[in-house]
Amino acid sequence: MALLYRLSFSSSSSPLSSACNSIKQFNPINPKSSICSLHFNDTPSSSSSSSPFTEKHSFERYQRDQWVYSSLQHNRPEPTSPSVSLDADSTRRNDIALQLPELKKLLQVLREKREGDRVGAEKCGPGNVYLVGTGPGDPDLLTLKAMKVIQKADLLLYDRLVSNDVLDLVAPNARLLYVGKTAGYHSRTQEEIHELLLSFAEVGATVVRLKGGDPLVFGRGGEEMDFLQQKGIQVKVIPGITAASGIAAELGIPLTHRGVANSVRFLTGHSRKGGTDPLFVAENAADPDSTLVVYMGLSTLPSLALKLMHHGLPPHTPAAAIERGTTPQQRIVFSELKDLADKIGVEELVSPTLIIIGKVVSLSPFWPISSKEAPCLAEAK
Repeated sequence: MALLYRLSFSSSSSPLSSACNSIKQFNPINPKSSICSLHFNDTPSSSSSSSPFTEKHSFERYQRDQWVYSSLQHNRPEPTSPSVSLDADSTRRNDIALQLPELKKLLQVLREKREGDRVGAEKCGPGNVYLVGTGPGDPDLLTLKAMKVIQKADLLLYDRLVSNDVLDLVAPNARLLYVGKTAGYHSRTQEEIHELLLSFAEVGATVVRLKGGDPLVFGRGGEEMDFLQQKGIQVKVIPGITAASGIAAELGIPLTHRGVANSVRFLTGHSRKGGTDPLFVAENAADPDSTLVVYMGLSTLPSLALKLMHHGLPPHTPAAAIERGTTPQQRIVFSELKDLADKIGVEELVSPTLIIIGKVVSLSPFWPISSKEAPCLAEAK
């Protein structure tokens, strides 16, 4: 299996295993066992404790994925404080090493099940992979088709921005595995996610890849689909409500409006290889008759705002930043474009935050700023 070949560093003689044996940390799932280099938040910060999503080392994550650490329950050394501070990559690789025994075991179980099912029948082909969008966070925005697929999955690989409320809907006999990414910490590389999807599909499993929003809008779903199809795996996409649509609707912001905005443009605040200034499209995006929606744009907003104004977008253009939109923890900052970055800083918004820029923002019933230059609404014909 691809997974086993690519992640063979987990053998007992590997340096990773030695690190795991020497660096132990208290395990919140089973207090008598240990986890190495899993810096979970058993006393979470204010930002993570109120998060509706799966934060990278939260107690909820390890509780939800505890099956993949169950092999540790047979190893019960006294918990000690780690004497070595591991970097993020070492932490990530150690975490994967701890998970591999149970992942291999699940692969074997699924393989034997498929072989048992095909006794006296035709040879079974590979399983299906479903790329499922779960919307911006509110579980009521999940589609019926997504719900049906989720409930028949053998294994679900989920991202950080799949809300906890959505994950609570997963069938009790399904296996969940966190593969989320945050700035500075990727629990799995994209290539490793590809190999996981392939390995479990090859043994006939029904694999669901859960993504926040829509899987084909800044979700890298296209890359996963292309990789798997080249390997002969059938991929089905279940669309989700992308954050731009779901959050704008929540606030009563029409992304297009006759006489105000005749188009909408989605931007990402991240370049492919990172960097602080990836928004080279600002010159073409500075259109006062268009609506801009920026995903993952907190860190690059100051640069983007300056560029947009430099290329002609009025500084007083209405704008909004919405943290954790459509969830009970939603927070909103309304501002004119020239002040938006400063106000976000004052309110200390965190990821995920969606940014909407354009005259349509002032059409929201929550828009607090009265302006003589408010957009003129076209009369209905």
